Amino acid sequence: MSVKRFLAGLALCLPFAAHAALAIQHWQTPQGARVLFVENHALPMLDIAVGFPAGSARDPAGKPGLATLTHRLLDQGAGGLSDTEIAHRLADVGAVLGGSFDRDRAGVSLRTLSSDAEKGAALEVLARVLQKPDFPEAVVAREKKRLIAGIREAEADPGSVADKAFYRALYGAQPYAHDPAGEPAAIETLARADLLAFYRTHYSAPNAVIALIGDLDRAEAERIAARIAAGLPAGKALPPLPKASAGAPGAVRIDHPSAQSHVLVGALGVARNDPDFFPLYVGNYVLGGGGFDSRLMHEVRDKRGYAYSAYSYFMPMGEAGPFQLGLQTRADQTDAALKVAVDTLRAFVTDGPTDAEIVQAKANLTGGFPLRIDSNRKILEYLSVIGFYRLPLDYLDTWTAQVDAVDVAAVKAAFARKLDPERLTTVVVGAGAR
Repeated sequence: MSVKRFLAGLALCLPFAAHAALAIQHWQTPQGARVLFVENHALPMLDIAVGFPAGSARDPAGKPGLATLTHRLLDQGAGGLSDTEIAHRLADVGAVLGGSFDRDRAGVSLRTLSSDAEKGAALEVLARVLQKPDFPEAVVAREKKRLIAGIREAEADPGSVADKAFYRALYGAQPYAHDPAGEPAAIETLARADLLAFYRTHYSAPNAVIALIGDLDRAEAERIAARIAAGLPAGKALPPLPKASAGAPGAVRIDHPSAQSHVLVGALGVARNDPDFFPLYVGNYVLGGGGFDSRLMHEVRDKRGYAYSAYSYFMPMGEAGPFQLGLQTRADQTDAALKVAVDTLRAFVTDGPTDAEIVQAKANLTGGFPLRIDSNRKILEYLSVIGFYRLPLDYLDTWTAQVDAVDVAAVKAAFARKLDPERLTTVVVGAGAR
């Protein structure tokens, strides 16, 4: 199961008008699992996602890679079924099992027909995967080798090397510094008992967020959620992660035999519930999130031809996620391209966007919003995010209004609060980078 993606085969067209309120129903099971549900009978399909605070930031000390290995093995043998038997049972009823994994979250998703026979068979498999993972010894050994091989392969990719170094330099001792894939030496030492212990602690009912959307009513949604939660480990709700505090600003240069230098610049950004999120989001569209409309593209690519692309983004997480600016360029012009990018950021923080830039950014963002919720799969992911990060239930209903409310003054104030261009973390990976 892959990072940040729910693997589902068929996008459902929704009957909700772009401006209509999305009726999110919510409750809590007796075991403490939070449930979010949207009823939609447009097509005979059901989508479910169950998420947990079991991402790589939850790796125990000395065991980086345990979270991702545990997640990878959930559907590789469960309730007495082998991985092959699980795959065949799902294929027999046209169901798709998928998942998501990042620094904060780990989850499992299911897409199935809503007819009783197919839905019942698919839910039985989902229940086994979530409630009775076997972690077979032979499969543990196999997946450890695969995970380590993937890490070794990523070491040849300068982009992966830069990303890993960036998080390590930015977060220092905070758990977000962990590479989600883990470290080979630590993975070698992991045993089945480690996976079981991690599963029982992190995949417990009080930590679960169950999201459902599709062709069923509230009563059936309650039965399905109760069935899932009742079979999970009892456990306790996990405490929040340690607060993120940036490491010392500075530059890390890593020599790598790549044709181009990979440059990443950034700082701590915002958490999911930060009140500055929308001004930063709109402002960043102008700075580096708007593709060819952005200032970074104009300054770095259009005016000087230093890079094919230059971008920036905020990644909100449970604690403060990163702000990152990135580009790739020829080794002999790395320093010049880096200077232009940082100067562009510095000018934006100092002067802010123009009124015209904000008008264009808001129009593009709100105009594209209907595409963000045009399928059950996309809404399912939003439900999972809203539930996991405890965002307001009207988050989707008020999204466009929140964007429209942003003005130049709000962007300037938010960027001034969150970013200091004189205290940036910089990573350069490429030939002669040292």
